[in-house]
Amino acid sequence: MSMIIDVTGLFVSLMALGVLLLIGQAIRSSVGILRALFLPTSIIAGFIGLLIGPQALGALITRLAGPDALFAGGLLPPSLLDVWSQLPVLLINVVFAALFLGKAIPGIREIWSVAGPVITYGQTVAWGQYVVGLLLALLILTPVFGLPPEAGALIEIGFEGGHGTAAGLSGSFEALGFAEGADLALGLATVGVVMGVVIGVALVNRAFHSGQIPAPGTLLHPEAEEILACETMQEQPPGEVDHPDISAESLSIHLGVVSLAIIIGWVLLQALIRTEALLLDLVGMQDFALMHYIPLFPLAMIGGLILQVALERLGRSDHLNRPLINRISGTALDALILAAIATLSLTVIGEHLVPFLILAAAGVLWNVGAFLLLAPRLIPKHWFERGIPNFGQSMGMTATGLLLSRMTDPNDRARGVEGFGYKQLLFEPVVGGGLFTAAAMPLIFQFGPVVMLLVTAVVMAGWLIFGLRSFGRSP
Repeated sequence: MSMIIDVTGLFVSLMALGVLLLIGQAIRSSVGILRALFLPTSIIAGFIGLLIGPQALGALITRLAGPDALFAGGLLPPSLLDVWSQLPVLLINVVFAALFLGKAIPGIREIWSVAGPVITYGQTVAWGQYVVGLLLALLILTPVFGLPPEAGALIEIGFEGGHGTAAGLSGSFEALGFAEGADLALGLATVGVVMGVVIGVALVNRAFHSGQIPAPGTLLHPEAEEILACETMQEQPPGEVDHPDISAESLSIHLGVVSLAIIIGWVLLQALIRTEALLLDLVGMQDFALMHYIPLFPLAMIGGLILQVALERLGRSDHLNRPLINRISGTALDALILAAIATLSLTVIGEHLVPFLILAAAGVLWNVGAFLLLAPRLIPKHWFERGIPNFGQSMGMTATGLLLSRMTDPNDRARGVEGFGYKQLLFEPVVGGGLFTAAAMPLIFQFGPVVMLLVTAVVMAGWLIFGLRSFGRSP
């Protein structure tokens, strides 16, 4: 009987997600400022859920009419919120498993010839977010505000990783005794999305008026919606024809492929956990553990990559419909973001408001400063057009980068979108939600912030020096 209740509760919770998405879309279509900011429907719907929940509407009614008043707990029952709070950790696996499925994997030489400068710039910015965050943790966040050293990873998780990564890592935050970190990371991701669009549009207009780029292109509303639906950065490649078979059966098969990628990732994770345990037993370090804290989603991404390569070798990769994979991934991401924001703890952000603002300001300043100072030196040709999509991603949302790129160079004459897409193949597996993003907090927990500051600083400096020597020029 309890199983029936659980399944019914899950079903009702998913239906409520769908209704909130419809309401969010209706509000977005009616409010011009929301369209101008290109805020995705899922973020708007998530904040609606947060406002009508126990922390906003419920708290207001309780204050005005008492705890026994009607809707004193808000319009969303606790059982529904309990289900929503568990969805992000699960759905993030779908998003990352689909990252490479149905997408031709080019050779390393081809990737590097088009995207080499962009890769060095993106890696420098990502590792720099760790350096800035860990410096803040050592100098301010831990000694002054009492946050654990793992707070040093919040800028990269929230800004470069975005809402999906921040929500997907909630289990790791809890395992490390820093549960409030998930709410802080989600808050940072929200700041990043808004500031990414506002500052990005300002940068595009500044570049236009200063003569750095031609007049920005006009982004049509339907195209903007399509880009926002592709937050997983898997746009249909130019020239690729959409498969005509978008039937229910085809959807089921593609869901099965995504599930198989997740299963492969789970097997890999279990193998790593057991291998680590055996090695630690041999050297007498039973108290040390790293893989135990690693979530499933980066391994699910590797599982998807393995599956895609295997299908290519077998000559069956054309059976996968990339646009359909995008729809599966996009649906999972919409539900993930909505659920994560709706269950965001306002109390946690309020209790840590000053360190939260410090992290947000530091993240924004680093990303903007890196774009204005490093991109012109690391990207020899068309630095603005090829750097602006990476700026958008570094602020927490791949779709923001694509939107800014379309405004800057609508016909992609500078090959900014092409280079950005290739860059993801050597970027996503490591940072921005990849293996190191997932391992960063456990590594800080095990080795301490000083060691990890040195490691990330060396990696950042290595990418920067390599980029300057290989592609660098005076701006």
